[in-house]
Amino acid sequence: MPYWLMKSEPDELSIHDLKRLGTARWDGVRNYQARNFMRSMQRGDLFFFYHSSCPKPGVAGIARIVSQAYPDPTALDPQSHYHDAKASIEKNPWSALDVEFVEAFTDVLPLATLKNNSLLHEMPLLQRASRLSVMPVSDSQWQAILAMR
Repeated sequence: MPYWLMKSEPDELSIHDLKRLGTARWDGVRNYQARNFMRSMQRGDLFFFYHSSCPKPGVAGIARIVSQAYPDPTALDPQSHYHDAKASIEKNPWSALDVEFVEAFTDVLPLATLKNNSLLHEMPLLQRASRLSVMPVSDSQWQAILAMR
């Protein structure tokens, strides 16, 4: 099974919000490579829920993909922060998908801690200038992070 890491700003959607909601739409991704990763995800795939752009960025828990990718409705909504004026119902280049809560970690695994684990040195998240909000995680990286919680 493929594994993933998906970033969200906790003031927009946190692992605790997802726990309360049960399921949520993952939308607003505006990078083509990240979008393509989303399009390759399958129902049942697991991902690390990463809190980003916050005082303590890091892996906050685990969630599951529960739908195939579909056109992102926020691209068509002029009131949305993620509105894309070039998108239309006929030609919407952006995708969203639905996710569900699996587990919240007791403590967020900080980015600094991840960087200090030699088993993770090739992880895309830890590469210089990596800004993707959706990225693959190898089996060995998945197991290394699970062992750290």
